[in-house]
Amino acid sequence: MGEVQDTLFPLESNRSVKVRAEAGGALTLNSGVLLIREIGQRLGLWKLLEKALHDPRDPARITHPFIELVRTVVLLGAQGWSCLRDVDFLRYDAALRLAVSKRKGDGALSPRTQPREPEGLASQPTLSRLMAVLSAAQNRTGLIQVLCSCAAHRVGLSRARPRKDLTLDLDSAPCEVHGEQAGSAYNGHYHCRCFHPLILSWEFGDFLGARLREGNVHTATDALAFALPYLDWAAAFTRQLWLRMDAGFPQDEFLSTLEERDYRYVARLKTNARLERMAWPHVDHIALKENPEDRIHTIELGYGADAWRHARRVVLVIDEQPLELMPRYFFLVTNATPREASGVQLLERYRRRGATEKDYGDWFNALNLALSSTNRPKQSYRDRKVGQRSEPVDSFAVNEAILLVSMLTANLLHAARVLLATSEARRWSRETFRKRVLQAAARVARSARYVTFYIQQAHAEYWHAIAKQLEKFPTARGSPRLIALPVPA
Repeated sequence: MGEVQDTLFPLESNRSVKVRAEAGGALTLNSGVLLIREIGQRLGLWKLLEKALHDPRDPARITHPFIELVRTVVLLGAQGWSCLRDVDFLRYDAALRLAVSKRKGDGALSPRTQPREPEGLASQPTLSRLMAVLSAAQNRTGLIQVLCSCAAHRVGLSRARPRKDLTLDLDSAPCEVHGEQAGSAYNGHYHCRCFHPLILSWEFGDFLGARLREGNVHTATDALAFALPYLDWAAAFTRQLWLRMDAGFPQDEFLSTLEERDYRYVARLKTNARLERMAWPHVDHIALKENPEDRIHTIELGYGADAWRHARRVVLVIDEQPLELMPRYFFLVTNATPREASGVQLLERYRRRGATEKDYGDWFNALNLALSSTNRPKQSYRDRKVGQRSEPVDSFAVNEAILLVSMLTANLLHAARVLLATSEARRWSRETFRKRVLQAAARVARSARYVTFYIQQAHAEYWHAIAKQLEKFPTARGSPRLIALPVPA
């Protein structure tokens, strides 16, 4: 009778199978956070965050150290959990408690001995207040500095040994919302209510920063002011800096500023009647060929739009396909000379944007990015009504902070997946990497000296491969230098 009562879920299909609860946090599904914590440690990420972020809380009322709160949000995101919806459910998960804590040994798993000592993860209201703190202009600037500094450190860029060239990608993307969040609006191009942030990344796969914008603004709104400080920062690491952009960005002021600073750019150009008239003789010539080939044609055009100060180099790209009636074609604009980049080389450089755009979708899907903060003032603290109602937070700034923190998580997942040496693993999305490597179930065993996690052999092979690559990282005695970058608007 007792055996039946201990069974959580009796199986009619197979009475030999028993399902029982394991007490004391002896099992976890989140052992992957230990790996992500260690990668962040080797990259100097946690020390950078401590250096860059400001904690305005009263020290006498602090239970959870600031870096532990930030680490909680980053690690929960890496495992696919929502820090605001799932943290209470995971509060006593052994892997998360150890990965988040600053304490050595098994102190994070032991009952607290001091009144203000953390026991378990922080609560959902505490993490909500953390995002309000991170929304301050100083802390959003700090998050941007950490993103850039850690990305440069990961790939080993040095001002003393600049690269031959370096390419950054500027884009915008819709962050769809469901509600009346401050700053969100219906965007006719994307056919949804959303925010419309600017995003900057580079050829190594790391995100460098973002600026949240209202949902109905034009693609190029504030793009120059946003991108220029990043370009000036990255220019120190290379002899020739490139910027790739989509068709919404090439405006004369933007292009002229890049030309004045000797930064190269390549961008798709929106078609118009004048460009069509210039292209049709070349398109017709290829369309009328008796034996179409599977090849790409690039034709140099001199074109000056009415809104431009001067003519610029435009390359017509024609994609000839044997089985299509008419070839497809589009236009690229650049300030690189044909000697610096031929039409074919220019097209090849631009086409690598496809990997960047795919990475944006991977980021959004893997982290289930949801911007939904509201500006309700705090009315209670530790289940007690506050004596004086707090000022409402800037929900738009909170959402920008959420965006930047999600980039930290995305960069950590990217750094982890590229450590796997196999060609198959290098093509994995962040979501696939999480499922195959990070979501490793483990049994937790505690002894007098150690806490041991036993994971499945299938996961262990990947962990071992990553550990071998981590050995090549320098010991994390310091942290990368924090570089001054722009203050978000």
